[in-house]
Amino acid sequence: MPAAPAPTVAPAREAPVAPAAPQAIAKAPEPRNEQPRRERAAERPRKPRPAKPAAPAWRPEDFTVEPQEGKTRFHDFPLGDELMHAIHDLGFPYCTPIQAQVLGHTLKGKDAIGRAQTGTGKTAAFLISTIKQLLQTPPPKERFMGEPRALIIAPTRELVVQIAKDAEALTRHAPLNVMTFVGGMDFDKQLKQLESRYCDILVATPGRLLDFQQRGEVYLDMVEVMVLDEADRMLDMGFIPQVRSIIRQTPPKSERQTLLFSATFTDDVMNLARQWTVNPAIVEIEPENVASETVEQHVYAVAAADKYKLLYNLVSDNGWERVMVFANRKDEVRRVEERLVRDGVSAAQLSGDVPQHKRIKTLEAFRSGQVRVLVATDVAGRGIHIDGISHVINFTLPEDPDDYVHRIGRTGRAGTSGVSISFAGEDDAYQLPAIEALLGRKISCEMPADELLRPVARKAQA
Repeated sequence: MPAAPAPTVAPAREAPVAPAAPQAIAKAPEPRNEQPRRERAAERPRKPRPAKPAAPAWRPEDFTVEPQEGKTRFHDFPLGDELMHAIHDLGFPYCTPIQAQVLGHTLKGKDAIGRAQTGTGKTAAFLISTIKQLLQTPPPKERFMGEPRALIIAPTRELVVQIAKDAEALTRHAPLNVMTFVGGMDFDKQLKQLESRYCDILVATPGRLLDFQQRGEVYLDMVEVMVLDEADRMLDMGFIPQVRSIIRQTPPKSERQTLLFSATFTDDVMNLARQWTVNPAIVEIEPENVASETVEQHVYAVAAADKYKLLYNLVSDNGWERVMVFANRKDEVRRVEERLVRDGVSAAQLSGDVPQHKRIKTLEAFRSGQVRVLVATDVAGRGIHIDGISHVINFTLPEDPDDYVHRIGRTGRAGTSGVSISFAGEDDAYQLPAIEALLGRKISCEMPADELLRPVARKAQA
């Protein structure tokens, strides 16, 4: 719905008002003495919000899901037609366990801390809750560009892009704008989107968000909902000081709803949760096995010098079409990708050295099947959700056992089957006991057949 331009203050959009839980709604602050900021905001170009494409006629009756024992339907929550229409489009009739539990608390306005493995649907859980909050609460009457109402912070660029993509799908029929701030992409282009329309949901990496804050382009004092995703990874990557600085710019925790998600509940994660939340509901989805039962796991004992031959022959002999290969270091990723391409296998790499615009193109090429093998580091591979990955190969075993679970979780998603193959060489086989301890079981170690260790055919080395 377009917003009418005005000389200094843009009018709020019309939105249905419904009773909301006290904590879930951050009240607009009292008028502040910030004349310089207001003058500067008034100089920004005010363009009407682009109208969303007209959707075909849809009625709630079109989305019929029969009650089923042991399952929670999205119909069982008061989500509203705009959200239900999007959920119907995505084909999600029943909630996953974490969605059912999280929504049961957050839709009542409670803060929440969630622990769940990748692929459990936690992203949709916090997005649905956030979107519902924004739809049921009118935006503040006094509103400027650069003032998001919901903030989602994630540790990696790939994860930010994936969350934003999911948010776009869930707001397809709602009058809400989603924006992303990530490093490695043109700052001015990201600034232009901020100046062209209101920002309802902002998904960002900590560093790039701080860049915008320090330049006075983004103000977080209107944030109603704040989500911290993969808090354990942000700790590991040293982002917590930046996150603290960002959170200090948001309303007090008693005036916003805060949701924190982590794959693990370490003491450090729980300490952060206590600082940033108010009496949170704690949701833990503990699978029977740490690794999904849909993933068949193998380990090959192989000399480091033979790892590439084994990788090439496995992919080539079996005709695998969508494979993720993980290595621990950026230089390993680069070498493996270069050798695969040289030997006639369509491959691409994801690492911290790859510019963000190229990462996005690479992921799209992998998703569409133009690239057969994606070689990545753990940081770059975190948060990648691509359907149809048949195999995950650990070219080198990870130093952190948790990363093993995240790696193999790229396959066998949403109930489909997948295969993980790990190469254990003289330099990394010592990582196996810690991985097996985390899994709670042994993984049988195999010797690859001689034919899988044959030299790469020269004819492939064009």
